[in-house]
Amino acid sequence: MSTPQITTITTMYGDGRLEVHAAEAPIATVLLSHGAGNGIETHDLQALASALPAEGISVALFEQPWRVAGRPVASAPATLDVGLTAAAEALAVTSPLIVGGRSAGARSAARTATSLGAVGCLALAFPLHPPGKPEKSRVAELLGAGVPTLVIQGERDPMGRPDEFPGQAGAIDLVVVPAADHSLRVGKTGPLDQEEANAILVESTLEWLIREVVGTRA
Repeated sequence: MSTPQITTITTMYGDGRLEVHAAEAPIATVLLSHGAGNGIETHDLQALASALPAEGISVALFEQPWRVAGRPVASAPATLDVGLTAAAEALAVTSPLIVGGRSAGARSAARTATSLGAVGCLALAFPLHPPGKPEKSRVAELLGAGVPTLVIQGERDPMGRPDEFPGQAGAIDLVVVPAADHSLRVGKTGPLDQEEANAILVESTLEWLIREVVGTRA
């Protein structure tokens, strides 16, 4: 794995950090941001950054200003959208752009996909509702992405079990990680180990990118 290129991204809410894992002659670029309680170090984002460049897909991980500044909790949703937009503008890619992220980052990607000119949205552990409050659904936000969308969801995610997601044909593609929680982590006694769970994440993302995004633009 080559050394990533790190760039400071200046926004009206402070400086973010963009970490680009570049592919040679990329056929697509995936821009991902993190959740509300962590940064780009999470195993799922790092698994994609490690695996996809070898398949011709660059991965850019964006750390929001609140995280770079060392604050413990994410800033308001609108500020996340500003940061993600600034990161996309700084990338200035010529290959097809897919925006995404995990949890709060997935929400931000869905909100901004159309305005950023993205051709796809990758939502890891999309928080369909607050824990224990399914009546406060964010499904409209997810369906409003306006581009092909892949959701990768843990089977035991308290913020949205797979069977709670909409079944509209063509609205979203849904991949389930067996026995995984909101962090897409699996327990030691489950049906698969963490390496196998990460493989589901990487392989399903790559297959979807080739089938639904890159392949349609060939």
